[in-house]
Amino acid sequence: MKTSIKYACLVAGALTLAGPVAAQTVVTVGGYGELFAEKYKKAVIDRFNESQKEVRVEYYAIGSSAQILGNLRAQKSAPQLDLAVLDISVSKAGTDEGLFDKIDETVSKRVADLNPQARLEGAAGIGFTLDNVVMLYSKKQFATAPTSWSAMWDPALRNKVTVSAPPEILGLALSIVVDKMEGGTDFKASTAKGLAKLAELAPNVLTFDPKPDAYAPILSNQASLGVGWNARAQYFADQPDSNLGVVLPKEGSIFQINTLNLVKNRPSGEAATKFLDYALSPEAQIAFAKEVAYAPTNMKAVVPEEIAKRTAAGAPERMIAVNALDLAAVRDRIVQEWRRSVISRK
Repeated sequence: MKTSIKYACLVAGALTLAGPVAAQTVVTVGGYGELFAEKYKKAVIDRFNESQKEVRVEYYAIGSSAQILGNLRAQKSAPQLDLAVLDISVSKAGTDEGLFDKIDETVSKRVADLNPQARLEGAAGIGFTLDNVVMLYSKKQFATAPTSWSAMWDPALRNKVTVSAPPEILGLALSIVVDKMEGGTDFKASTAKGLAKLAELAPNVLTFDPKPDAYAPILSNQASLGVGWNARAQYFADQPDSNLGVVLPKEGSIFQINTLNLVKNRPSGEAATKFLDYALSPEAQIAFAKEVAYAPTNMKAVVPEEIAKRTAAGAPERMIAVNALDLAAVRDRIVQEWRRSVISRK
């Protein structure tokens, strides 16, 4: 017994001499669920947590951008999140409500290395991944992958095309792409040419509200063509015996920008910026691109060829330069035009 007491005293004395063990600061990130949450935790957050001892990041899968914004609004007087993942247009809404601190070069020097589309005036958040709109096709019904959006207008595809109508971002993006195909030059002023062409597509549309998502009708062979997001489409295309193919059509596409946002009066204080800086690094963005096909926003990220060909990083010349905040500003107008002249034609 005396030996045990003596040993305990020696251990206690050693700990006293070494000083107290520093507690980790927890940084809480709220973001999308399902595939995004699984892959982002594996590729970025787990690696960050393993790399240092001062800060530990915890990721909470909340859901869509709208759901995340709802949580932030409810917590405004006593925030529980430090960082929030949001679509750029929702980041702008949160900025207007005073929910976020501005992210610029004074917060992270890596901001200077980002694609200009990741740094939109009026939004406090900063883009950290780029997704883009793609055409989905059935491998069983197309021996050769289609290369043009115009394939959707083939008369043989009556009730064989799935399109998500606005206010879904996919529908808004398709409106801009088709308007440009038809000779439109300024979607902020008018999308009349694109909407007239989309009205002609209506007889081919199986549904304007794909459920549970745009990918299921292709995977189940109910539809021949559809419109979806590249990252999720590439994931489904990679599954064993998948029927789904993915194409970035020659006429181009539009980026969807996911942002990280610093919550005002966040509980972790400046510790959150340590993870933010890592998330904007080439290392973190390439690791995430390897897990799921999001293109990096950091222009110093050297993307391997096998990743580039699966993302818009491999065909930057096809991406149509669209300010996401300009698109948000004309959203209501486009929604009304769809209801009046496109969906009514079905």
